[in-house]
Amino acid sequence: MRFLHAMIRVLDLPAALAFFDLLGLRESRRKSNEAGRFTLVFLATADPADPAELELTWNWDQVEPYGSGRNFGHLAFETADIYALCQQLQANGVAILRPPRDGRMAFVRSPDGISIELLQQGAAQPPTEPWSSLPNQGTW
Repeated sequence: MRFLHAMIRVLDLPAALAFFDLLGLRESRRKSNEAGRFTLVFLATADPADPAELELTWNWDQVEPYGSGRNFGHLAFETADIYALCQQLQANGVAILRPPRDGRMAFVRSPDGISIELLQQGAAQPPTEPWSSLPNQGTW
């Protein structure tokens, strides 16, 4: 058995694509269903050894935001430099809800409120400012 994909529903497809682009995910395929009035967009990492995908489901007629879905849990992505990724996200208007104070782990949310865990590849980086003194904000 192997993991294929995780699916999340998105309200604003362009905003979701822009957010996941900041994380380094790229569109691998897309399928629209006129009768069902939805579009599926599959995103993948640049790592050829990583076959897993993230499926974004955009229901064309959805006008209300989806519930917070805290029971969903989160999506987790490994990064070569957690500080650089958090800086890039923050520079693009993404709130770092759980900063990487420990040099290992951070949390953000997608435009649709999906909790995203970011993990440092390998050993934790040494704690550094401004991250080591930033407090948590909101829920993640």
